[in-house]
Amino acid sequence: MTPSLRPNRERVLAEIAHLGTISDVPPPAVTRILYTPTDMAARRYLIQLAEEAGLCWRTDAIGNWFVRLEGTEPALPAVATGSHTDAIPHAGRYDGVVGVLGGLEVLRTVKESGIAPRRSLELVMFTSEEPTRFGMGCLGSRALTALVPWSELRELTDTEGTSLDEARTSAGFRGPLESVEMLPDAYACFLELHIEQGPFLEQADCMIGAVIDIVASSTVRVAVTGESGHAGTVAMPDRRDALAGAAEIILSAEAAAQSHAHQGAVATVGMLEVHPGASNSIPGRVEFTLDMRCRAEAVRDRMMGEIRASIASETEARGLAYTWEILNHDPGSKSDPYILQTIADCARACGHPVMEMTSRAYHDTVFMAQRFPTAMIFIPSKHGYSHRPEEYSSPDEIMVGIEVLGGVMLELAAS
Repeated sequence: MTPSLRPNRERVLAEIAHLGTISDVPPPAVTRILYTPTDMAARRYLIQLAEEAGLCWRTDAIGNWFVRLEGTEPALPAVATGSHTDAIPHAGRYDGVVGVLGGLEVLRTVKESGIAPRRSLELVMFTSEEPTRFGMGCLGSRALTALVPWSELRELTDTEGTSLDEARTSAGFRGPLESVEMLPDAYACFLELHIEQGPFLEQADCMIGAVIDIVASSTVRVAVTGESGHAGTVAMPDRRDALAGAAEIILSAEAAAQSHAHQGAVATVGMLEVHPGASNSIPGRVEFTLDMRCRAEAVRDRMMGEIRASIASETEARGLAYTWEILNHDPGSKSDPYILQTIADCARACGHPVMEMTSRAYHDTVFMAQRFPTAMIFIPSKHGYSHRPEEYSSPDEIMVGIEVLGGVMLELAAS
C-alpha cells in the first residue's frame, strides 16, 4: 500500500464550520442556491483555500471548479475526486461539503507531505448537484459528460424566468456550454466521498461504506385539470375536482411502489400546488412532482408505466385531463470492482471494516460513471438525517473518510 496520509484535523473541521456560515439563513441551517451571491461567496472562500495551499485551479463555462496537484507524469489521465457545495433551502452543513473540503485536504496533505504521485490528483466542485434553482439536479456533471442536450440546458429557466445562460453569465461563467464537456480520457477514475444520508452505517457501527451501486431515478411533473367552482353551490355529482383526482393518483403511485418494494422501489410526491387555492373553491388544477427510484432500471421503468396508466384511468373516470412531463429519467450506476477493492484494502489498513451498500440518493457520480470508472465512499450520518439542519457526521467519521479517500487516491495514482 502507498503511504498513509495524516490530514490536518483542526484545519478541515474549521473550514467545514466556516463554510456552514456562508448561508442565506442562520446556522445551523444552510441555504446556498446556484449563482446567488451566497453561492459565489462560498466559491470565493474555496478559491482562497486553494490559493493559500499553492494549488492551481480553474473553472469552466457552467461553473464547475477544478483544483489540481500535478503528478510526476502529468500527461496520464488524472485520479479525480469531488462533490458539491450548493445546498437546498434549510439544509445541513455536511452534504457535499465533506467531499469537496475532504478532497481539498487530500491534495493539500499530499503536497505538504512531499509525496509525488505518478498521476495527477484533481478535485472537482460540481455546479448545482441540487435541482433547487433550475429543476434539474447534477447540472455540472451532466454537462461535463454531455448527458443532457445542450439545447435543453439553454432552455432551462428558474421560477423568475431567468435562463441558465443569463444566470451563469451574470455570475461570471462565460463561453459556450459545449466547451464544458470533458474528454473521455481526462480521468483514470473518479471517487466521491459523501455522508451516507441514511441510517445503515450508524446502525452497524461501521465507519466506512463502499457504494456498489446507485439507484436509477426519474422525476415527472404531473398536472391534473378539472373545473373550479364555488365550494357550496356545485353539487357533488357535477364536480370535476382536480385535487380529489390527484389524491387518488398519489395513492395509486404509493401502491405501485409498494408492489415493487421487495425490489427496492420507492415513489414520492414531494411538491403539490393547488389552484386556485382557496378554502371555498373547488380545485380546478393541481400540479405535483413524482420521484421514482429503484436499483433495477427495468423495474423503475415498469413502475413508471404502471403509474402513468393509473393516471390515465383515474382522470378518464373523473372527467379530468392530465399532462405528464419528464424532468429527468436517469440511469443508475455500478461501481468499478477494482476501486471497491482498493477502498476495502485502504479502510482495513486504517483499522476499519467496510460495509458494502447501495446509494438510494443520486449523486454526481451517477453521471461521471457513464464515462469513467467510479466509486463512492460513505461515512455515517447521525440518525440518517440529511437535507435538514440536524444533519451531522462526527469529526472522527469525517477524518476517517478523508484518510481512506487519500489512501485510495494515492494507490490509484500509482498505477
